[in-house]
Amino acid sequence: MTTATLDRAATPSRTVGRYGFRTVAQMEWLKLRSVRSTWWTLLVFAAGMVGLAILVMRGQQHSGSFDPTNDSFAGLAIGQLALGVLGVLVVTSEFSSGMIRATFAAAPRRPLVLAAKAAIVAAVTLAAGEILAFVAFGVGQAVLKSQFPHASLGQPGVLRAVLMAGAYPALIALIGLGLGALIRHTAGAISAVVGVLFVLPLILLPLGTSIQNSVGQFMPMLIAENSLTAVKPVAHSLSAGVGFAVLCGYAAAALAAGAWALARRDA
Repeated sequence: MTTATLDRAATPSRTVGRYGFRTVAQMEWLKLRSVRSTWWTLLVFAAGMVGLAILVMRGQQHSGSFDPTNDSFAGLAIGQLALGVLGVLVVTSEFSSGMIRATFAAAPRRPLVLAAKAAIVAAVTLAAGEILAFVAFGVGQAVLKSQFPHASLGQPGVLRAVLMAGAYPALIALIGLGLGALIRHTAGAISAVVGVLFVLPLILLPLGTSIQNSVGQFMPMLIAENSLTAVKPVAHSLSAGVGFAVLCGYAAAALAAGAWALARRDA
């Protein structure tokens, strides 16, 4: 009797905290979809993508540099920030509420938790980004005045630009997630995202044209504007493939730094 009792008592202890990736990902998906801020952020993203596409294309005036595809994605300026904030909130909201302790108690492997968060954030933001990229492109071409050149998905480089316009905000969301895991404070992590997206390009302005051309081409927002969504070649910019690879590297580095911080610091 004693042996049987001990065996039954020991069985649960061997399974506590043994959640696999699928279970943790399901838990993260439940948390993400149950928070109002997720849906409000996605709404801001949609409004920025579609609204600015309409405004910019209606007010477009013909010029030699006019790119009807690229100009349809003016809303990425707002959309990238919205999804970057979403990535931050996925992790920092748990630290501010103390819920992260319960998460780590259920799934002690902290890098696994961050990987599950990254997978869910990537899936949601990529789906939203691609849908709204095609919507913004379609709306932008529809409202463009008839005397201006229009773009179609069958033209060289256009489909690539639309697909990359949808993937770009998802990569920014992953960068935000990594920075959130590293910094752990909502205001600080959002400030870091804003600094990466908007402040760094401004710092380059007084440094001269040569530095702007050499360093600026590696800035996320300039990569999106001059490489990913551009159909017409832009001087002093990376190719679309190289720019996308650089952004993937930024996201991987941010997530790696976040995983390192989670594994080595107390919750």
